[in-house]
Amino acid sequence: MSGIYEFTMKRIDGTTAPLSDYKGKVLLIVNVASKCGFTGQYAGLQKLFETYKDRGLVVMGFPANDFLFQEPGTNKEINEFCSLKYHVTFPMFEKITVAGGKCHPLYKYLTDKATNPEFGGKITWNFNKFLISRDGRILARFGSRTAPEDKDLISAIDAALKALE
Repeated sequence: MSGIYEFTMKRIDGTTAPLSDYKGKVLLIVNVASKCGFTGQYAGLQKLFETYKDRGLVVMGFPANDFLFQEPGTNKEINEFCSLKYHVTFPMFEKITVAGGKCHPLYKYLTDKATNPEFGGKITWNFNKFLISRDGRILARFGSRTAPEDKDLISAIDAALKALE
């Protein structure tokens, strides 16, 4: 794969979503989990989405069960949890693997030092965040401890949204 827009993912409802559909948008790609100490970040991610979606931000949640089995549910259970507890309306995708030998190709691309020399490297925990520009470049990466309300994350999103406006 030579770019983010070449991937086609499955939404949490099973429908397909070519990432090329998001060309021209700023993407915040996040590996999420429902039973993690950082799960409360769903609320902040939803607020980011609501605040910036009209300017072109799309938050994308990718559930993963790679760290201490903190996402054990089915896609249906995950979707219900996110909808009922956090009122998530940003795009959620089917559960994937984001680390190890069975790592999904999207996350291989995001974490590969060859395709992403500045921000590559293993996913360290749930709620790692990749900021993608309107033209598909990886602009920044933020760890689990960076909350959606973090000023550096918001500043990076704002700068990405202003580019090519």
